[in-house]
Amino acid sequence: MPIDATQPYDPGNIFAKILRGEIPCREVYRDDWALAFHDINPQAPLHILVIPTGPYVSWADFSANASAEEIAGFVRAVGDVARQQGLVEPGYRLLANIGQHGHQEVPHLHVHIFGGRQLGAMLPR
Repeated sequence: MPIDATQPYDPGNIFAKILRGEIPCREVYRDDWALAFHDINPQAPLHILVIPTGPYVSWADFSANASAEEIAGFVRAVGDVARQQGLVEPGYRLLANIGQHGHQEVPHLHVHIFGGRQLGAMLPR
């Protein structure tokens, strides 16, 4: 069920548990600002989630409340993951679902990186 992007952060969400090591993941990247891991229900041959290490519900929350250092570190981490996975060429897609209309399902900011095939149109018509 889509969540409200303005709700308070829930430290019991699945990504918070992954960050704390309570739930395993197939990690591909970790630094002070971000953790990246393979999605358990991939929608493309390569489907990686990148999450900030801080407690942010959505892009709206993160962009308003994270420090400049956190924002820069997270954005760099997304780029690092795409480069490390060899996606710069032929290309890839980034997706961040925010709030109910964006169909955000986990109340922790996350960016999807999709690659490994032609991804088609951005939105279904």
